[in-house]
Amino acid sequence: MATIQRFEDLIAWQKARALARDVYLLTRDEAFRKDFGLASQIQRAAVSVMANLAEGYERRRRVEFHRYVEIAKASCAEVSSHLYVALDVGYLESSRFETLQEQISELQRILAGLKGSLSSEPRASGLGPRN
Repeated sequence: MATIQRFEDLIAWQKARALARDVYLLTRDEAFRKDFGLASQIQRAAVSVMANLAEGYERRRRVEFHRYVEIAKASCAEVSSHLYVALDVGYLESSRFETLQEQISELQRILAGLKGSLSSEPRASGLGPRN
């Protein structure tokens, strides 16, 4: 396993970046972009996932990184919840909703694994910061 040198090397961050991109593309759609409140909220939640991973990694303390991974995981749930609203009011079709929810589920699994490894493996290599 390659050693993680920067937050950009984290698979979780890369997946979070893709999610943020897809959320921004979604909120550019005609109907969605007129709902400034929901569009802004879902964008902020998506960006929060990747930002918390970056910030937590850069704090260089295992316990802090773990906490920020938890926050990122919670922000994923927030994105998921907002997608239900968007689906219910007709801003996206069910197929696009399902694709985004699958993307979020994959990211949630990756974050759960990262969180678990930060909790249980004090000397594991390739995971970045340690306290």
